[in-house]
Amino acid sequence: MATPREFLQVDVFADRPGAGNGLAVVLDAEGMTPEAMQRFANWTNLSETTFVLPAQDPRADYRLRIFTPRSELPFAGHPSVGTAHALLEAGRFAPADGALVQECAAGLLPLRIAGAGDARTVSVRAPRSRVREATPAAIARARACVGSAPMGALAPALVDIGPSFWCVELADEPAVRGLAPDLDAIAEVMVADGAVGYAVFARDGGAGLVVRVFCPADGIPEDPVTGAANAALAGLLHARGALGGLGRAWRVSQGREVGRDGRIDVRVDDEGEVWIGGTSRTVIRGTVAW
Repeated sequence: MATPREFLQVDVFADRPGAGNGLAVVLDAEGMTPEAMQRFANWTNLSETTFVLPAQDPRADYRLRIFTPRSELPFAGHPSVGTAHALLEAGRFAPADGALVQECAAGLLPLRIAGAGDARTVSVRAPRSRVREATPAAIARARACVGSAPMGALAPALVDIGPSFWCVELADEPAVRGLAPDLDAIAEVMVADGAVGYAVFARDGGAGLVVRVFCPADGIPEDPVTGAANAALAGLLHARGALGGLGRAWRVSQGREVGRDGRIDVRVDDEGEVWIGGTSRTVIRGTVAW
């Protein structure tokens, strides 16, 4: 008989149940094989499922493995934020001075906790991003995925933040919200360039961004709300000196087009590190036998 393991399902970057991005969290994953984790992540059919394990590094509070329905990721934003929320909700940790440390394949990542209950926010410092070299042909293929949509000022860029994302600026918010991308072409670009997602973004007319992220090669046509992609966008804008009116902190709207209407708070600190965070809601508590 399978060992019962504590399980939560959380909506991340959400101000209410049913918003944001759903995340499955297995809190007691010790003894599960990677193959069992992958099968379970495929079964949940959510964009990511996480598995909490004892830390191997004494500086960390816990260790995290992150799976999409098809593969394991070294880092992802909404799983990092949502898992910390789930652990706090389950009473597993009392953060010291409002901080936790997560161990994952991308290394040790600090988290900051503020507030309590529904007002509690969790922010994670993302790994440092790197703009990858891309050939003119690859950039042209990435640009072609949006068809005739009007482009923004920045050229498409492939940004590595553990996972890699194509980041494509469009001219304005209506161009992003009304986009009907070629998902087959995006899947081909993702496979050719080793990317997990294709992010389009634009200024929202104020001091924020509107973002959509497509991951068809990983079985996710459109990801509702994507922390890692927004960290990659922030890293790209900072590296290119293109923060402009965003300043050092802004809010992202993502997921409205798939009925999830999430909100991500993004901040670039004085050292150029990117922090992403927001509120979460727990919608399922129980046990899983797998």
